[in-house]
Amino acid sequence: MNRTDRLVALVMHLQGRRVVRAAELAEHFAVTERTIYRDMAALGEAGVPISGEAGVGYTLLRGYHLPPVMFTAEEASSLFVGGELVKQFTDASLHTPMSSALEKLRAVLPRDRQDHVAKLASRTLVFGRPGRSAPEVADQRWLFTVQQGVVLRRLLRMTYHGIGRDETIQRDVEAQGIVFYGGAWYLVAWCQLRGGIRHFRIDRIRELALLTTTFLPREGFSLQAHMNESDNRADSVEVRVWLCRRSEERARRESYATLIPGEASDGGTAFTLFTFSLDWMAQWILSFGTGARALGPASLRRKVHALAQKVMAQHESPAAQ
Repeated sequence: MNRTDRLVALVMHLQGRRVVRAAELAEHFAVTERTIYRDMAALGEAGVPISGEAGVGYTLLRGYHLPPVMFTAEEASSLFVGGELVKQFTDASLHTPMSSALEKLRAVLPRDRQDHVAKLASRTLVFGRPGRSAPEVADQRWLFTVQQGVVLRRLLRMTYHGIGRDETIQRDVEAQGIVFYGGAWYLVAWCQLRGGIRHFRIDRIRELALLTTTFLPREGFSLQAHMNESDNRADSVEVRVWLCRRSEERARRESYATLIPGEASDGGTAFTLFTFSLDWMAQWILSFGTGARALGPASLRRKVHALAQKVMAQHESPAAQ
C-alpha cells in the first residue's frame, strides 16, 4: 500500500472507531509507530480534524466524513462473494440483511461495475446448508483472476496440479462459471486440451494468466443445469461408501453429490453417490480414517488400499532427527 492509499485508509479506519492508539494503527497497517506519527501529522496539515493525546490515542472529530469511496472491481467482487457465502452458511436471520446490503452495494457502483457484478452473480453458484458454518477455504489467491476470465470471457492459461498427480500440466480453458462446494472454489470451464467441460479446484492452480483472447458463450450451456445434472452424467462413476454416523454430517457438507442412503450396518450406513474422479474419491474416503470404507467398485477399493499402503510406508521408518 502506497502512502496516499494509506492516508485515506487511516481516515476511514478512524471514522469507524472512537479512539485508536498508534500501536494499533501500526500493527493494522504493517508499518512502524514513527510512520503513523508522520502520517497523522500530514493529515493534520491537510486539514483533517484529528486530535491525539499521549497515552490515549487518536480520534477523528465527530461529524467529519470522507466523500463516498468508490469500490474497485476486485473489492465489489469480494463483497459479492462474501455475501453469497453468508447467505448460504449462516443463520437465516442474516439472509435478508445481507441481500439488502448487496443491493445497496450495487446501487452505489458505476454502470460498468454494476454490469461486472451482475455477470459474476449469474455465473457463480454456492452450495451449502443454512445454519452450518462454511468449511475452511484454502488459499484462493487466483479467485479474482478466475472471476475476470468468467466475466470478460477471456481465455485462462493455467498450470494445474490435479489430485493424484505427481506433475503439473498446462491447460487453456474457457471459464464458464465458479462454484463453491465441499469447502473449496471450483472453476467450471471448457478445457481445450480435453475438449469438454471440466472442474478445476482453484487452490490447486499453481500459475494463472488472463489472456487477451476472448471466446464465445457455449451454446446451450447453463451452469445451474450442468451442476444439477452432474451426478448423472455419462462420464461419472457410481461408487458405494460406508460412513459411520459421526462421519455422515461431514460427508454431506463436503460432497456436492447427493448421498443416497442404503443399508445400515456396523453403526453406520452404506451410501451410493457419483464422482468424476476415483482418485479424488479414494483420497476423500481415506481422510475419514476408520469412519469410512470404500465398498465398490473394486477399482476404488484398490485405489484406497494403495493410498493407505503409501501412507503406512511413510510412517514405517523413524523420523529424521
